[in-house]
Amino acid sequence: MNLFAIKIFSLALFMFALTTSCKKKGCTDPEAYNYSEEAKKDNGSCIYDAPYTIPSTYAFMDANGNNTVNYNGQTERLNQLREMVILMKSAISSSISAVDLKAMFSNEGGNGNGNFSFTSTKQLKDKCFAVDQALFETWMDKLALASISFSSQAADGQAGILTTGTSTYLFDENGKEYLQLIEKGLMGAVFMHQSLNVYFSSSKMDVDNTTPVDVANGLYYTTMEHHFDEAFGYFGVGIDFPTTIPIDFWGKYCNNQNATLNSNADMMSNFRKGRAAISNNYLTDRDKAIKAISKEWEEISAFQAKKYLQDAISFFGNDDAKYLHALSEAYAFSWNLRYAPEATRRLTPTSHTSLMNLYKSNFWEMTVADLNAIIAEIDEKY
Repeated sequence: MNLFAIKIFSLALFMFALTTSCKKKGCTDPEAYNYSEEAKKDNGSCIYDAPYTIPSTYAFMDANGNNTVNYNGQTERLNQLREMVILMKSAISSSISAVDLKAMFSNEGGNGNGNFSFTSTKQLKDKCFAVDQALFETWMDKLALASISFSSQAADGQAGILTTGTSTYLFDENGKEYLQLIEKGLMGAVFMHQSLNVYFSSSKMDVDNTTPVDVANGLYYTTMEHHFDEAFGYFGVGIDFPTTIPIDFWGKYCNNQNATLNSNADMMSNFRKGRAAISNNYLTDRDKAIKAISKEWEEISAFQAKKYLQDAISFFGNDDAKYLHALSEAYAFSWNLRYAPEATRRLTPTSHTSLMNLYKSNFWEMTVADLNAIIAEIDEKY
């Protein structure tokens, strides 16, 4: 090879090395915001902090300072269930009507046929997991039937009340407290289902995120932002959660499981991150937040079921009121696992049916071994 050819060859090698080395350097971590598919060698440039502001509370405004958060419909449905609970609790001292409960469930006349203290165009029934609407109405029938025996002492085969300390509970003849099945069950069939399966679905998330809905009427949010807000609304916490802890529904039980799951920070940070990501059009971050929320929500229900099963074991044989009360709540939270999104849920429909079949139809007949078997099944999956 002559000198000229050697020089040309050397120059070619230099240019090749220069161009390939440029392509190889960059951020190689897919979790980083500035990840580069072309980069083959990490140069320490990866950025992990969100390139947008995530507020410390669930409060979001547009560039002009207008509030863009609205989940009034969800708040109304939470209040409807709260007033249903008040009526159901009165069954320990007087018989109640299934007709009234069903009227509240479907919000007849815009005021639950006179049973709500407020008017609303919203209802719980049409947002309830469709397959289970009839089941909840059947449970309302059973609660009303048990309430006829409010003056009787509950026993195996006999509906009535049991008192422990300052608490009194109404059970049917099989030891089931339908107040708990209905209240906690609707937390799953309406609130959890709507958030995770409806508002977080592609049909609600893959929508307009550029144009405010109706500025002329003060609706400054985009359709996507609003759908995410509605999912947050069903979680039932204040914008400053967990600074303020709710006394009911999912916020209460999220806090109950916080020591085990770190659920307060996990849920709220992902709700705030997901919403901020939408407002700044980082939809990959939105989807990560949705996945994390869905996983954590399911775990809250599973771990709460386990907690109530452990409580039931501790009361077994020495306090029937507390035992049946805890077992009814455990049943409801176990039932709610069916509302976790199919793509991420730990239990298939078949395995969930198997779990629920471990609960005997007559709670009076269950043993500590039965309760431990349910705990073992939950532990295996969670």
